[in-house]
Parts: sequence; structure tokens; C-alpha cells
Amino acid sequence: MIDLPVTFAGLCVGLIVGLTGMGGGALMTPLLVLLFGLDPLTAVSSDLAASMLMKPVGAAVHLRRETVHRSMVLWLVLGSVPSAFAGVLLLRRFGTTGLDVQASVKSALGVALLAVVGALLLRPLLSRSRSAPEPRGLVIKPVPTLLVGVVGGLVVGLTSVGSGSLMMIMLLLLYPSIRLSELVGTDLVQAVPLVTSAALAHMLFGDFQLPVTASILLGSIPGIYIGARFSSRASDRVIRPLLALTLAASGLKLLGAGNVSVAVIGPALALLSVIQHQLEAARAEPAGTAET
Repeated sequence: MIDLPVTFAGLCVGLIVGLTGMGGGALMTPLLVLLFGLDPLTAVSSDLAASMLMKPVGAAVHLRRETVHRSMVLWLVLGSVPSAFAGVLLLRRFGTTGLDVQASVKSALGVALLAVVGALLLRPLLSRSRSAPEPRGLVIKPVPTLLVGVVGGLVVGLTSVGSGSLMMIMLLLLYPSIRLSELVGTDLVQAVPLVTSAALAHMLFGDFQLPVTASILLGSIPGIYIGARFSSRASDRVIRPLLALTLAASGLKLLGAGNVSVAVIGPALALLSVIQHQLEAARAEPAGTAET
């Protein structure tokens, strides 16, 4: 019943999620499709079901540390929960045959993964250009926040990608002065009802398979715990290029790109991430020496 290779993949993905705070669905779902040969709908359904049990772990930590904007979570959930459920229903109507549905999911997943790569490269630029964090009372924008929830929920319902990566980037664009710890905490908390909604819809209307979900959870839960324990020691210079490379390669393959394209574009994006990190470090050094 338990598939040990899937469990090992879940462990690796859990480690990356624990270290970086993003990439759960964006990594696990394409691994299930590309490496283990599952059809896209089964991969999305089973991965979301696993995420439903994984997300509350990180959310509980941030709630205890009070690094969550509860009013922001409320507006996000109002938009994301119904749209995630609707995304699953739209998925069922994409085609009259299983092949049509699977092709639609595969294309949507590939586009979403490449969007995550762009967001991953954009995030440090946004963080560096942010104004000083607001000391207290971040002003919540209800309608834009609601729309972020709607868009993010729809993407999660269709692909299982976006509850962490895409939502975090959209929130950072909308609230550039938010503290990073509060951004992560808020994103994790809002992801709990979002992923639960999408997971329940997939259990009802998708192709959920308990053995696949159980195999993922057996590896991913300890992986997330270990990753979170060591996240403060992890080098972003290592994690970010690795994540960019993995996501880009998966997204390109799901969109039907050839091996040559994947072999060129994936490493190029990873190299861009490395160069970006070096430039950030070079800018930070003069500032540090000036203060001393």
C-alpha cells in the first residue's frame, strides 16, 4: 500500500518546503506525474489531500508566535475557499473525456510552475526595494486582498500549486511593507482552509487515491519538521537556485518542451538566481561596513 519511492520524494519535498516556505504542490505534483507516471488529475487530487494535513503544522507555529495578520487571512479566505472549490468543478468540465481533462491540467500546471519560477526570482528584488516595515497596524486592503484570494484559490483548485508560492508573491506585491515573518505566517494560515476546500472538492469530484496520499505524508511530515528545524541555518544561495531549477524543469516538461530546452533554460534560471544572490550580498557589504 505504501510506495517507498513516493515516500522518499515526499521527504525531499518536505525538506525543501521546511527550508524555503514554498514549493509544496509546485514540486510534489510534477514529481508524481513525471517521475512516478501518475495521471495529472490523480497527482493533483492526492497531493492536495496530503497538503491538507501538512499545512496546519506550520500555521500553528506562526499563530503561537503571533506573526499572522488575522484580518488579512479573513479576506483571503473569503475569496480563496469558494474559488478553489470552483476550480475543481471547472477542472471537471474542461473536457468530456479523461484525456481532455488530463491535458488541460497538465498545461495549467506547467504554466503555474513557470509563474512560480518568475515569482521566486522576483521575490528578493521586491524584498530589497521595500520601504521600511510598518511598526504596527498594517492597513488591510479588503477588495484587492479578496481578489488575491480568488485568483490564488482558482489556481490551487486547478493545479494544487499556489497556496504558498503564488499567494505569497501576490501578497508581497500588494503589501510591500509587510514583514517577511508576518507574510509567511499569514500565508500559511490562509492556506489551511484554502487547501482543505480544494482537497475536499478533489475527494468528491477528482481522482483522490489514499495509497498515494499516505505515501506522501509518511515522508513529507518528518521532512517538513526537519527542514523547519534547520531553516535558520540553511543557505539561501543553495536553496533558491535548486528550487528554481527544479520548478523550471518540471514546468517546461509539463508544457511539452524538449530535453534540450529543459537542459538549457533550467540551469540558466538557476545561474540567474545565484548571480542575483551574489549581487545582493555585494550591496549588503558596503552598508554593513558603513555602519561600523
